Formats: sequence, C-alpha cells, structure tokens
Amino acid sequence: MRRWLLPVGTFVVVLAVFAAYWFQPWKLFTNKTVEETAPQIASSTAPRSATPTGQPTPSAAATLVAQGRFVTHEHDTTGTAQLVRLPTGAYQLILRDLRTSDGPDLRVWLTDQTVGDDWYAFDDGRHVELGRLKGNRGTQVYDVPATADVTALRSVSVWCKRFSVSFGAAQLA
Repeated sequence: MRRWLLPVGTFVVVLAVFAAYWFQPWKLFTNKTVEETAPQIASSTAPRSATPTGQPTPSAAATLVAQGRFVTHEHDTTGTAQLVRLPTGAYQLILRDLRTSDGPDLRVWLTDQTVGDDWYAFDDGRHVELGRLKGNRGTQVYDVPATADVTALRSVSVWCKRFSVSFGAAQLA
C-alpha cells in the first residue's frame, strides 16, 4: 500500500495544479475596474451651428450607430454596449457600466449572431475580436478594425475563449 502513496499523491498534486491553471477559480472572487474616457456622443436634439454659407458644421462628437443592454449568459452580466462612429469615420465600441465575473481568457467580440439563450452560438458565424476584456467592471472603449463590416455585426459578447462560452451579450439595435 505504501508504494502507491507517492505516485498517487504526485498525480493528485499535478492534477490540482493543472485544474487551478485551467479553471482559475480565484477569478470568481476578483474584480478589475477600468474607467476609460468614452467619446462624447452627439445628441440628435442638440442645436447645430451653421457656417457663413448656412451649411451645418460637422459635429466634433461621435454618432451613436447602435446600442443594447447586456443580458446574462454563463455569468451575471449587466451594462450597455454602444457602437459609435467617430468624426474621423472610425468606429469604436463602448462598454458602459459593465459588471460581470472575472474569468480566464475573456475577450470582447462583435458578432453576426442574435442574442438569445444559446451561450455557445457566438463563434458559429462571423465575429471580430476587439481584444481582451480590460476589466470586469466599469467603462471601456475598444477600437473596431477598419476592415470590420459593422453593418453585418449585430451583437457584442463578453466571450470566454478558453471555454467557448459567452459570459453575457448585448443585441445592437
């Protein structure tokens, strides 16, 4: 019996180390807050100034293209996603007041999927990865690549790449 104790004990320790690395359970209890300055969004009711020729001047603020509220999938997730077009013509995604669990290998994805009860569907179609989730709390801004067709992308997912599951998603409308 004693000669099995060392190999079995070694196996249990190796398995525990692997499980801790893979699942990172401590992240259920950690939070990282990020508060980035988001671009100002032009109000559709704001008065526009005019040039001497009577033409309206272009706004220096971003234009809201689409937005949606996050719904919970694998982990409780709340907040708002806003897709905006900057005066330069570039697009950015703003995650406002995001609250979700921390997790291993979280990414921000723009996808062509609709938001529903299927937590695993977001990698079934087209998606554009905007980068790693900067924090699981707060307001964050992500640049959308110029090559992305924003007209075909309908939702945002906080995607756990390691386990191929959505923590939460927002339908852009």
